[in-house]
Amino acid sequence: MLGHRPLNVEDYLFILKRHWWVIAIPTVVLPIVAVVATLYIPAQYVSQSSVQIGQQKVSNDLVKQVVTEDINSRLATIDQQIESRSSILPIVDKFNLYADQRLTTDDRIALARKNIDIQALPTGFAHSNGVPGFTIAFTASDAHTAQMVCAEITSLFISANLHAQQDFTGDTTDFLKEQLDNAKHTLDDQEAKKADFERKYFGMRPEDEGQNINILNSLNTQLDASTQDLSRMEQNKTYLETTLAAQLAATPASVSPQTEEQQLQALLAQRDNLTQHYSAQYPDVIAINRRIADLQAKIAHPSSAQPSPAAPATPGGNDSLAVQDLRARIRAADLGIQQKRAEQAQINKQIRDYQARIQSTPQVEEEYEQLTRDSQTSQALYDSDLAKLNQAQQATDLQNRQEGETFSVLDAANLPDNPTYPKRKVFASGGLAGGVALGLLIVALLEYRDTALRTERDVWAFTKLPTLAVIAWSGDVAERKPGKFARLKRPFRRKPKEPVAEAQG
Repeated sequence: MLGHRPLNVEDYLFILKRHWWVIAIPTVVLPIVAVVATLYIPAQYVSQSSVQIGQQKVSNDLVKQVVTEDINSRLATIDQQIESRSSILPIVDKFNLYADQRLTTDDRIALARKNIDIQALPTGFAHSNGVPGFTIAFTASDAHTAQMVCAEITSLFISANLHAQQDFTGDTTDFLKEQLDNAKHTLDDQEAKKADFERKYFGMRPEDEGQNINILNSLNTQLDASTQDLSRMEQNKTYLETTLAAQLAATPASVSPQTEEQQLQALLAQRDNLTQHYSAQYPDVIAINRRIADLQAKIAHPSSAQPSPAAPATPGGNDSLAVQDLRARIRAADLGIQQKRAEQAQINKQIRDYQARIQSTPQVEEEYEQLTRDSQTSQALYDSDLAKLNQAQQATDLQNRQEGETFSVLDAANLPDNPTYPKRKVFASGGLAGGVALGLLIVALLEYRDTALRTERDVWAFTKLPTLAVIAWSGDVAERKPGKFARLKRPFRRKPKEPVAEAQG
């Protein structure tokens, strides 16, 4: 009556009592069938190895890592390399994998890829770049083959990681060397431009402005002093000229000439006075030497002497010593004035030069700052590239010495003792569960198809009428044949009495 009316616990127990054998048969048979089926399923063995990711042995503060790629990304890249056709095919050929299955080469490679499993190591701590390690597993129909292939794949992983790091550090070092050369050329060009600029605008740079102002102030002070000196020298010359004019005016037109000896002694004394202040090449010294020579020649040959005319207004041999001294002082004043004016011209020229330097300082400063910025930028780029190159070379040295981040075998590939598939306990448990489920399904189907009325609830479910009486079913008593010992077990019963005649009538 399953499915025709709601059932209670008594109904389920009654159904189980009537159909227990329907559940028991598949429950016993299916586990046996499952265990027998494991004998015909090819066994699968899994060999597994563990690889630990060792961190850099030298502090990262001392030597920066060049390979900064996330370890998960690197493992994915290496996994793709290992599972490529060029890497899998040699393994398939070396260990003759799946040769008995009559597969094509591509199918064998695909099946080998499918049997490779890579998982991260379970850990309770976090690694700086990701997982601290990973496991490599390979599934094969033979335990030794699974172990050898797993060891081969592990070796490929370690070699691929080492080559990848070496290639990365090598490429990084080569790139940084090229960048450093370019930065050096740029820096040399900037330094050459800066040197040419400094030679071209020497003393006109911004840092020279203060010095130029100080020099200009000093030149202005010198110019003022020179101007004052020139003014005093001109006043002195004017005074000497006035004195000379007074001396000439006071001298009579005809003066008795001195003796030649007295004139010679006076000229010699005057020459001694001049040589104390001037050199032999001084014009006055040369002139007085010529006069002394003429006078000495005149004294030596008196007959050749001619009567001298009246004393001229211009300097002559008849001038007195005072007049000659005044004329010499006037000529010296003229020379001093000329030198002082030349000195003033030189100072003025220097003043104009330094004024031009100060005026051009803003423009020069702008160009100089541009050159300085370019030079500083080039220098900073060069220093940065040099530091990066040094770090890359140090990281390469660490990698070559196996002191950087490395892959090391934590657990070598094991030789599996038991197959991972099929497992008889799992198949037996599955057969048991399947047998119970199948038996219950069959019982449910039988009960659903059964329309017999066995209880008062069945009658009420179909007719909605109360039950007045219940007659037990006994139709199968007459049809049942007694067994061999049925008569012995059957209880004794009396025959019913004959009915009375009245009753028959």
